[in-house]
This record gives sequence, C-alpha cells and structure tokens, in this order.
Amino acid sequence: MLRSTYDESWPELWKSSYMWDDLELWGSRRNLGYSYQYQIRREWSLRTIGELVPAGGAILDVAGASGNFTLPLAEKGYRLTWNDLRPEMAELVKRKYEFGEVDFALGNIFDFAGDWSGRFDGVLAAEIIEHVAHPDKFLACLAGMLKPGGYLFLTTPNGRYFRAHNPRFSDCPDPSVFESMQFKPDTDGHIFLLDCDECRTLAAYAGLAIEHIDLMTNPLTRGHIKLGRLLPYLPARLVWALESGTKKLPRSLRERINGQMVAVLRKPEK
Repeated sequence: MLRSTYDESWPELWKSSYMWDDLELWGSRRNLGYSYQYQIRREWSLRTIGELVPAGGAILDVAGASGNFTLPLAEKGYRLTWNDLRPEMAELVKRKYEFGEVDFALGNIFDFAGDWSGRFDGVLAAEIIEHVAHPDKFLACLAGMLKPGGYLFLTTPNGRYFRAHNPRFSDCPDPSVFESMQFKPDTDGHIFLLDCDECRTLAAYAGLAIEHIDLMTNPLTRGHIKLGRLLPYLPARLVWALESGTKKLPRSLRERINGQMVAVLRKPEK
C-alpha cells in the first residue's frame, strides 16, 4: 500500500483521511490511545481473515473508507470488493493502491443484497454496525452475501464498556427513528453499541453461528480517563504487556474495562 503525499489542493475529505492515516498507519504520536486501539483491531482483522479464509478467496470490505483493510488483503492475494457511499473515497484508495485485485462498488450496502447473494468467502464489517439503524437487518444482509461456510468478521465498540452510553438495540421499540442519522462517520455517528449477548442474538436472527467472540483494548491502550497522558512516556512493549494481561481477567470484569468487541460469525454449510 502506497503512502499518499499531502496536497493542500485536495478535497477536505481527503485531507481528513490523510490525518487519520497518519494516526492509524504511519506512526503519528498525536493521539497514541487512538493509534494503539486501531492497530490492535486492524491486526486482529487481517490476521483472523488470513487464518480462516482460503488464499485467493473473495472478500467484501463493507464501508471500506480509505482502504486500510482492503489494500493489504488484496496484496496478500485475496480478491477484494471495496464498498463505500462516498465516490471521492474511491479515488483516494486508488491513489494508495499498489498491487492486487480490487473491485470498487459505490453505494448503500443494502442495495447490493440481490446481486451479491452467496458471492463472498468472507465479509469484513469493521466499526460499521454501530452506525446502522437496523443492525439486525444489516447482519442478515451480509449473511446473504456469504457463501455457505463463509465468515463474517465484525469489529465494533463494546456496549458494556464503562464509558459506553449509547442505547442497546434491543431496548429501542422503533429503530426507524434513527434512520435519518445512520451511516454518519466517527463516534458522532454511533447509534447502538452491542455487547456480546446482543451480538449473539443478532447473529442467530441472521442465521449465523458464533465461531469466536472476544474483548480487547483496556483504558490505558485507549488513552481513556486521562491515561492517554502517560502513553508518550511508556515503552510500547509495556503497553502491549498490560493489554495482554487484561485478557487474563475474569470475563465479567473484562466486559467493563475492554472497549472493543470482535467476533467471527459463520454461515452454516448447506
């Protein structure tokens, strides 16, 4: 994946994406809490896909934005379909493209449901489901795009994290009231935050089996409760050691102190 060279003449969306790339990929120390937690979930996603999807498999990256998952997967030999609502993002991803097979599909993911039935070996939805007014229908839509035996890789903020304040989907009598605000980016666009139990419920509704579900990123790693002030002074190896150590804590405690949920869902074989 190529690194873009910043240009003042760029559209504002490209400038914003460049700033996030600097935090996510290129070692900026301006917000280490964000950089650490992004690196953790990105590495989990790329590693887990590599372990479960056969080489050369077809993968859909839903709302793939600046291509930071799409492009490295294509470079590993997967056949990628990048999807997003914003046409200008496709042009930015093409500037970062180096090699590999990538198709670009602009538009609302729900509009592709019929054409993409049973098409993909893997679907990645990284930090997307919390921006959707109907997460149950969203998972069912993605399940329909999977081949039998295919995998859905899901990352989303943990709804039981002690700093999570968004409502649960199951507690909302009429989620359609949120349709006007769905698909907005960043944390301002969060609608519902799922916890592990609700993820299991929605997976069952979509006809998917939970293969793996886990929690990660503690308050230090995320830079929360002012711990971000410490991160510039702590060796990275210590931060990673403390992150690994929290995985040994009781599950009930981890549900409160880990801000990230990751899950692998599988479509049953026919």
